[in-house]
Amino acid sequence: MPLNKYAPQVATHRRTQYAILEATKQLIATTGLKKMSMIEIADVSEVSRATLYNHYRDKESVIRSLCESEMQRLVVIAQAAPDATSALELISIEISQDKALAAMRSQDPDLLTTALSAQTDVLWKAFAIAMTHLLGSGKSELATRWLIGQALHPITPAQSRAQAEAITAIANL
Repeated sequence: MPLNKYAPQVATHRRTQYAILEATKQLIATTGLKKMSMIEIADVSEVSRATLYNHYRDKESVIRSLCESEMQRLVVIAQAAPDATSALELISIEISQDKALAAMRSQDPDLLTTALSAQTDVLWKAFAIAMTHLLGSGKSELATRWLIGQALHPITPAQSRAQAEAITAIANL
């Protein structure tokens, strides 16, 4: 079987995309979403502006991709957990301790609220499906709303565990 001659290009594309998204998240945490520019994203990610624009047409498309990446990351964390309670606890801690979300709470609360209330968006629907697989159809909506609340009002790791236990106990009724 011949090796894929495009494998190195695909790997480079993924590394570049990862660098752009990580730089974007870092910039949100330090300067805020509204103040961040494509030029800054290119500079912090250490890619040329041309490369950045080859990957993304504008700041909104970078943000969309970052949101998709973060949702996927949370789903992977949940899938790797040994049980539903641990999965919810780990996701809760990730959300509550996220520096970009913390910055948005103080610098861009209107944008954060808008993003969190767009539950008809395809991204939210995909997350809801993942939560249904985790908890079953009975309480996935409750867990999703609980996690959304933490983006606005973070909780401690101890609270994450206690509340995750309560949600999974309700789900098992």
